[in-house]
Amino acid sequence: MSTFESMATTPVVATRSEVIREHVSWFAVQTRSRFEKKVARQLQEKDIEVFLPLVAERHKWSDRQATVHTPLFPHYLFVRIPECLNTRVSVLRTVGVEGFVGGRGTGTAVPDNEIESILTVLSNDVPFVSYPYLNVGSRVRIRGGCLDGVQGILVAKNDDLSLLVSIDIIQRSLAIRVSGYEVEPA
Repeated sequence: MSTFESMATTPVVATRSEVIREHVSWFAVQTRSRFEKKVARQLQEKDIEVFLPLVAERHKWSDRQATVHTPLFPHYLFVRIPECLNTRVSVLRTVGVEGFVGGRGTGTAVPDNEIESILTVLSNDVPFVSYPYLNVGSRVRIRGGCLDGVQGILVAKNDDLSLLVSIDIIQRSLAIRVSGYEVEPA
């Protein structure tokens, strides 16, 4: 898992003035590895609204250092398009696009508030670290501290996250509060 602190940079965003906003939704698009910026440029040239959140990272080589703007979500970018088939086909025919994320290859709309939240964090230079997506109910492992390596099921009770450590054969568990611990998927 690579973590990095944001030195937030301006995300790549293009607007499409002719789009009727009533039936327009955000969709996640999966791209080939390291094609995110190329795909974003090509879609902008097609007059499609694109959101590619970028973060600035310091990279060091043996002979130099540089700040490199990398995608916050590698292999993904977001497009805001109408429900019409022509626009979807135009996105899919873009070099480097592997497909829409979601059911049956047509994609599932991303709620506007999720995109707006990412935009707000990036535009306000709020420090953050990339973190793996954890579902309540998924098997996780604690990293670091005296509980390093302890595995269990992530549960939530009254907005408090806990780790259930279980002995399956006797069907007994104990719950550990995970606030203050780094947790990763097991």
